Amino acid sequence: MIISVASGKGGTGKTLVATSLALSLKDNHKVMLLDCDVEEPNAHVFLKPAITGSEAVHIPVPRVDEAKCTRCGKCAEICAYNAIAVIGEHVLTFSQLCHGCGACSYLCPEKAISEEPREMGLVEWGQADGLNFAHGKLTVGEAMAPPIIKQVKQKADNGGTVIIDIPPGTSCPVVEAVKGSDFCLLVTEPTPFGLNDLALAVETMRELNIPCGIVLNRAGVGDDKVEEYCRKENLPILLTIPLDTGIARLYSKGIPLVEGMPEWKDSFRELFNKIKGTSR
Repeated sequence: MIISVASGKGGTGKTLVATSLALSLKDNHKVMLLDCDVEEPNAHVFLKPAITGSEAVHIPVPRVDEAKCTRCGKCAEICAYNAIAVIGEHVLTFSQLCHGCGACSYLCPEKAISEEPREMGLVEWGQADGLNFAHGKLTVGEAMAPPIIKQVKQKADNGGTVIIDIPPGTSCPVVEAVKGSDFCLLVTEPTPFGLNDLALAVETMRELNIPCGIVLNRAGVGDDKVEEYCRKENLPILLTIPLDTGIARLYSKGIPLVEGMPEWKDSFRELFNKIKGTSR
């Protein structure tokens, strides 16, 4: 089973929920946690895994053979991302705009375009006290997270429960990370910003046809508009976590909730059982 932990906005507590769920299940289930928030991965801060392997992530970018090129402009015409341009007698390539689709090299009538790999990030994997783990790191200055996310997801262990820490928001990295999931936990907070971005996330999951449920974090602050929205949209609130300085203090020290407050383990195991019941 693949469970994604997502949110419409950053700072709602996705990593708190993802790491707590994984640690609560690892004694009785084969569990792997994938941190696909590759622009700012932080699950490793809480799990402290022993990294046993790593590999670079590359994307194929065009290389133009000036001797063969006739400057016909076909490559620039078909590039949807404006990563290649023909200006007079010169062909300019913009590798950081390239999505590696290969259309320019495939359709070049003179076969003047080849592809060369360009490194854009890193995937690491290992173990944390019996919990399998993998995460990606996008190189600073790079704009595209999906290629890193794809490679992180290739490390998923299909024989057990996979928990994916999803990037915040509802853009391309979120769609890439969440697709293929059996269920998505949407973590939100009872504030106007939390409600606005939750509604966007719910719409995204429905578009992708992925069943979802809600984790309400920092309950006790704000208002009850999120709960009203969930009732109206028939969205189950599967877990409520109160606004608690003790929880915040643990998080600030990099201590997982279920290790600092072991009584929460039963709540996260119950959450998993609700997910199994809801996703059937």
